[in-house]
Amino acid sequence: MVGKNKDEKAILNKLRITELNAMQESAYKAIISYAEVVLLSPTGTGKTLAFLLPIIAQLNPDLKGIQVLILVPSRELAIQIEQVVREMGSGYKANAVYGGKAGSKDREDLKHPPTILIGTPGRVADHIRRETIDVSEIKTLVLDEYDKSLEIGFATEMEEVIAALPNVKKKVLTSATQKVKIPPFVGLSNIKHLNFIKDIEIPLVLKTVVSPNEDKLETLVELLKHIGKKSGIVFCNLKDSIQKVSDYLTENKIDSVSFYGGLEQIDRERALIKFRNGTSSLLIATDLAARGIDVPEMDFIIHYKLPARPDEFVHRNGRTARMNSEGTAYILKWENEELPVFIKGAEVLKLKDTKEDLTNEWDTLYISAGRKDKISKGDIAGLFLKQGNLTMDELGMIELKQECTYVSVPRSKSKKLIFLLNNSRLKKVKVRISLLV
Repeated sequence: MVGKNKDEKAILNKLRITELNAMQESAYKAIISYAEVVLLSPTGTGKTLAFLLPIIAQLNPDLKGIQVLILVPSRELAIQIEQVVREMGSGYKANAVYGGKAGSKDREDLKHPPTILIGTPGRVADHIRRETIDVSEIKTLVLDEYDKSLEIGFATEMEEVIAALPNVKKKVLTSATQKVKIPPFVGLSNIKHLNFIKDIEIPLVLKTVVSPNEDKLETLVELLKHIGKKSGIVFCNLKDSIQKVSDYLTENKIDSVSFYGGLEQIDRERALIKFRNGTSSLLIATDLAARGIDVPEMDFIIHYKLPARPDEFVHRNGRTARMNSEGTAYILKWENEELPVFIKGAEVLKLKDTKEDLTNEWDTLYISAGRKDKISKGDIAGLFLKQGNLTMDELGMIELKQECTYVSVPRSKSKKLIFLLNNSRLKKVKVRISLLV
């Protein structure tokens, strides 16, 4: 491992990471040593930690103000990076700003400026115009998934933000693809390139499933029953097809959550929470879920609607075959449909009739208190184990947010837990507990 101080080793311990992978080691050395670094590495290889660890190592603990600005293409990625910074326990404050979040909430968070500000280009540009943030101490700029920000039309806002930063000394750009050119307005002149796209072998199994029906819905259900109770994403191209798939799965008693750009931010966040904690093992999503969202390694992905471009195919597949974890990508194809030329080497899978029950056994409970109330995961666990009479095996994932908390519990006990624990007191705060639907 790169020569790291005790604080950095403590961070890795908190994240339960024994050692960095080869990409992260190289990124650490490069970001410490060079002013301009471009890091290319596939989805799921740990790029967030790769740039956060060396950047945090170079922060000035005596300086009050924003020292690092991280621009990201999506709200979900902003939230994810903010969460990672907090889990690292470095002692530095981080805040995420993004569209769909109340401006008043931003202003409240920014009253005490964070050391690390994460945001979407549009929202950060708006804060700079309104002078609600002081950019004078920002020395490090990160453009995370910069290609995605450019693809979805953030170039103007990115240029505006970069032009407004007078004292940036270090620039770090990351991407999972090398097809998008870096615009001149980024101002790079002496770049240290790190390209791990070809070096990292993704252990992916490709299988094609042929459907006799054009809508492929019946075959999708047969495939899911064939796969069994595992975690995965069903990729669609449009939100209309997501609704169609969701309704059909519900009719067939298969739990799922939906994720696409048209959803309200709170609904997108809650969908990911239910997917992460096992309340639903199936996420139906557009390509928005192919990159930049915080979800665990999963067993499979299904191309219900075929991707239009090869990079979409690669990024989707990257959600399942991550790091050293093998995954399976299923390509659902109508019998009269031609596969795109970039989909090669997939064996044809013939489905066997199975009666697998895919009903989920977990629920998510909402608790009306979070970090702002000085409540910890230990406090929540104590409430459910002692007053709720759960065993450790019955207490699922606890996600602590600023304003609230989410806990997964056995579905068979969720109603009783609400009856027992609603209006309980935690740290002198009366908490409401309800079912997240």
